[in-house]
Amino acid sequence: MINKEIVSMETIMKANRLQGSITIPGDKSISHRAVMFGSIAEGTTHISNFLPGADCLSTIDCFKQMGVKIEQDGASVIVESTGIDGLQEPSQLLDVGNSGTTFRLMMGLLAGRAYHSVLAGDESIAKRPMNRVSIPLLKMGAAIDGRNNGTYAPISIRGGNLTGITYTSPVASAQVKSAILLAGLQAKGVTTVHEPHLSRNHTENMLESFGVKVNRNGCSVSIKGGQKLVSTNVEVPGDISSAAFFLVAGAIVPESTITLLNVGINQTRSGILDVLKQMGASLSILNRRIVNQEEVADLTIKTSELSGSTIEGEMIPRLIDELPIIALLATQAHGRTVIKDAEELKVKETNRIDAVVDALQKLGASITATSDGMVIEGPTPLHGAAVSSLGDHRIGMMLAIAGCITDGQVDLAMPEAIRVSYPDFFEHLKQLRAGS
Repeated sequence: MINKEIVSMETIMKANRLQGSITIPGDKSISHRAVMFGSIAEGTTHISNFLPGADCLSTIDCFKQMGVKIEQDGASVIVESTGIDGLQEPSQLLDVGNSGTTFRLMMGLLAGRAYHSVLAGDESIAKRPMNRVSIPLLKMGAAIDGRNNGTYAPISIRGGNLTGITYTSPVASAQVKSAILLAGLQAKGVTTVHEPHLSRNHTENMLESFGVKVNRNGCSVSIKGGQKLVSTNVEVPGDISSAAFFLVAGAIVPESTITLLNVGINQTRSGILDVLKQMGASLSILNRRIVNQEEVADLTIKTSELSGSTIEGEMIPRLIDELPIIALLATQAHGRTVIKDAEELKVKETNRIDAVVDALQKLGASITATSDGMVIEGPTPLHGAAVSSLGDHRIGMMLAIAGCITDGQVDLAMPEAIRVSYPDFFEHLKQLRAGS
């Protein structure tokens, strides 16, 4: 139920069609890492196309509190650092806001610092499990505590004197892997992480850009402690997780053609492209190129005749953040779509399985939750309703796109959550509507 005290609301009406080109904002995952790695590298790092969303700004604030000089002007960021040993003990707790990426990667970084620090965040962060990171860090020698034996924030860390480990992660999580690698950079010996499936590899790519030697072998990655990072320039590609919402919009809104410029299509992140093709979408990938060891392209999507599909297994880590909008896509596909092996959705900003199913049911979708995903029958006409983002940016964007195909208006409460990853989302949606 939507809280009656909420006053912020966005009304979305059905779109006749969507036409035009937009430039997708910078990748959130890469923006986080560019600031973090620039803050522990020796020299000056210039970052372009940085995502100035709330989550990434939280990362900047945390490093400023540790004495790093950072200047940010919109999508341009300059980081000046004397290296990891120049980081200062924070005098106050480090508030990550709503950013799980900031929290978990900072845990790994701070585990190697010989001082005390405390990480905290908003109500959502306080509910998200941090023991998946604290367990391996404790094995490396860090002193970590928090609510429920280090499971929940606030998390207290007294770092230093780490020893490299070989860790088999029970989940394919880039946040877990990255935290361990950041600790491993500061540990004695070699640190190795094995994953059940390969998670996104932005950390490995960017560490190499900053001069660190990383050994990769299938779903395993190793790093030798004591290596120093050297400053570099980082051009952040457009975020494919943000692009996903307009890719789906272009596929399901009648008579639409949308081109999305400068989108990162890293193979560990591009599961949404595979799903669109698998379901029969009219998708073109143009102007492929490599920027800072990341593959980038322009994407054109047209209104498509779609078929249901099964999405499971090793594909899930490659599109975990896109599953809410894929669920909407499935409501307009012919036949049944099954999403499974996606338990990770339960520990995002919201329990995204329940949040997606509840919201789409309100709009008239034939969708049911399972223990590890959902089942969607289609195609189903959707109708307007009052819904909420629940403070989750990806739920909010999914419902805004849904409003483009509903009979009757969608009243979206808490639309401001979308600013976390896509500050110009509604402006871009307006541009595409005007293009028609």
